[in-house]
Amino acid sequence: MKFEKVDLSFQSCNSNYDESDVVIFSVPMDATTSFRPGTRFAGNAIRVDSFGVEWYSPYRDRDLKDYKTVDIGDLDLPIGAVEDALDIVYETTKEILNDNKVPMMVGGEHLVSYPTIKATFEKYPDLHIIHLDAHTDLREHFFGRDLSHATFMRHVHKFVGDGKIYQFGIRSGEKPEFEWAKKHIHQRKFDFEGLVEAVEKLKDKPVYITIDLDVLDPAVFPGTGTPEPGGMQYKDLLWAIDQFEKLNNIVAADFVELAPMLDPSGASTAVAAKTLREMVLLLHKNIEKKQK
Repeated sequence: MKFEKVDLSFQSCNSNYDESDVVIFSVPMDATTSFRPGTRFAGNAIRVDSFGVEWYSPYRDRDLKDYKTVDIGDLDLPIGAVEDALDIVYETTKEILNDNKVPMMVGGEHLVSYPTIKATFEKYPDLHIIHLDAHTDLREHFFGRDLSHATFMRHVHKFVGDGKIYQFGIRSGEKPEFEWAKKHIHQRKFDFEGLVEAVEKLKDKPVYITIDLDVLDPAVFPGTGTPEPGGMQYKDLLWAIDQFEKLNNIVAADFVELAPMLDPSGASTAVAAKTLREMVLLLHKNIEKKQK
């Protein structure tokens, strides 16, 4: 497969694929969304909105223009064919990793993290996952489906195993999910307390970071399919990214669940665009650490 930059790219991330260290791609899929759909439109909404986002981040003290990043755009997915779409996401991630680049995936519903994590695990068998979310996503089945946005992390557990998943900000799910979590994963309800300790523990492990933006309070981020009151503020998310800078081996990352048309003000898309800037700069800093 030959990846090329798209004409409408995020920010200044328009380097060629071969020269780039970080590869942005978006997954226009919300096939298993159970409440309000629309996340399939997130990637290109963020690209358009990024024209209003500064290339320089005062939070990272870094500038996107100083790094080689390519944005290969929306993946071309077959509408309605969930398994085929997931295979395309898996193969795309696998190829990026095999080219020794770092994938930065933008969803899409949270199910699209499943094939990305699976491909990353196959390259890094000791993979650990940091998962920021309002929802557990730990159901075994949902509406008759094994794989959906509400089950994906339970099925990720089946190949990564016990003790490899660290959840923060969780405040919604069925009681059996919370009971199962006590035995198999690390889960922090309601906030990010314990993230500092988790990062220290995982400092030298291969880490995948997945952020469901509905971890943020709906007052901050209303443009999402399943908003949950009682969430984090944006400064809390920036603080979490500050902690991620202390990791030494971030091998892939994603964020998901922006449904841009659900927030006509555009504030949610602006939040997502800023988050993508911060995450791309985080990944580049991590690459620099590994090269020293």
